[in-house]
Amino acid sequence: MTTRTLEQMSSKTATLHLFEGYGVEMEYMIVDKDTLQVKPITDQLIYDEVGAYVSDVEFGQMAWSNELVLHVVELKTQSPASSLIGLENHFQQHVQRINKLLEKHHAMLLPTGAHPFMDPFKETKLWPHEHNAVYEAYNRIFDCRGHGWANLQSTHLNLPFGNDEEFGKLHAAIRMVLPLIPALAASSPMLDGKLSGLLDTRLEVYRHNQDKIPAIAGKVVPEAVFTKEAYETQILNNMYKAVAPYDPEGVLQEEFLNSRGAIARFDRNAIEIRLIDIQESPVADLAVLQAVVATVQALVGERWVSIEKLQQWDENCLSELLLQVIKSGQETVITDRAFIDCFGFDCEDNCTVGELWKHLVAETLNLEEQPHVAYALNVILSRGCLSKRIVEALGENPTEQDIQRVYLGLAHCLQWGGVFIPEKPC
Repeated sequence: MTTRTLEQMSSKTATLHLFEGYGVEMEYMIVDKDTLQVKPITDQLIYDEVGAYVSDVEFGQMAWSNELVLHVVELKTQSPASSLIGLENHFQQHVQRINKLLEKHHAMLLPTGAHPFMDPFKETKLWPHEHNAVYEAYNRIFDCRGHGWANLQSTHLNLPFGNDEEFGKLHAAIRMVLPLIPALAASSPMLDGKLSGLLDTRLEVYRHNQDKIPAIAGKVVPEAVFTKEAYETQILNNMYKAVAPYDPEGVLQEEFLNSRGAIARFDRNAIEIRLIDIQESPVADLAVLQAVVATVQALVGERWVSIEKLQQWDENCLSELLLQVIKSGQETVITDRAFIDCFGFDCEDNCTVGELWKHLVAETLNLEEQPHVAYALNVILSRGCLSKRIVEALGENPTEQDIQRVYLGLAHCLQWGGVFIPEKPC
């Protein structure tokens, strides 16, 4: 939840039109190399690199930044990447660079959407340095020690739009894809050392972390609004009005307050997708991102149905499907034939979300020149999302030793850019 989200889409750059640029952000937790306990040393990591406690460190095409809590660091594209192809290599290089710096602290980066046994009420430490006024405001209003604040890591995908017409098309397409994303990306099957029974526990706690002011997150799937004026009237202004009694200094009266699964940033002409759990390594993240982008692009291009048909879908209906996918992932059965038809899938009566994703990937994505990304996506589609593979590796009643073994394996995957398969070390 950086206050500088989407700076790469700022007015300093030329206007980008649909699919002309991609901003990607990946969040990782810092943990002890042996015990996996979180280590709140992001500020020390940044100090070790640049000799100052700053919020951003720039490396040309890439950057690091702080987040709300001191045990999370964000890696991001500093400016819009013209293509997602090969982007995993840049992130992988910086993962290894950070891990090298963390060695002297006996620490390392750990992937997945949530730490498996962190106690956020005892272990949370907020970022205390520059740009912390926003974090202090959130903490005062919501108490940021819970899992929905202090223990969640995601990959954010930022897609530009050049004008109001493009915004309407992009927002319509993204809303349709949002409920399907956890089937590919869920990587958070446990909290507090216990399996939650959900595949995307991060999203479950995320959607409740601001229940005190429901207008901030809404139904997670955004409302059916497709112009800047309508978005400001129906979403942003209602949200600002609702938070105002809790925010007398107006610190949170900004677009970043919006916590829906995709948020419009009109100051930077981009929509940010926030539903994607971080994967075991950047190559797996890019596999998910490319599948999502290819599907959104096909919908924007009206490959199967018109934009007008997409715009008719109510957020309540889409949110109901999202809740099912948060729990069951690819095994979720879609019974709404009209929804399936929007993706051009010719199946009998109903289908699973996994079957729909296989259809979408086959129809929209060619990864012949990206064998590593193709392999990662094939594992996701054939073996299930990372959460399902973690659950398989842990067994039914995992012990503390089981959890440490599996998550140390995930950290190894992150370091070496592997794909997690339970019976096969990265």
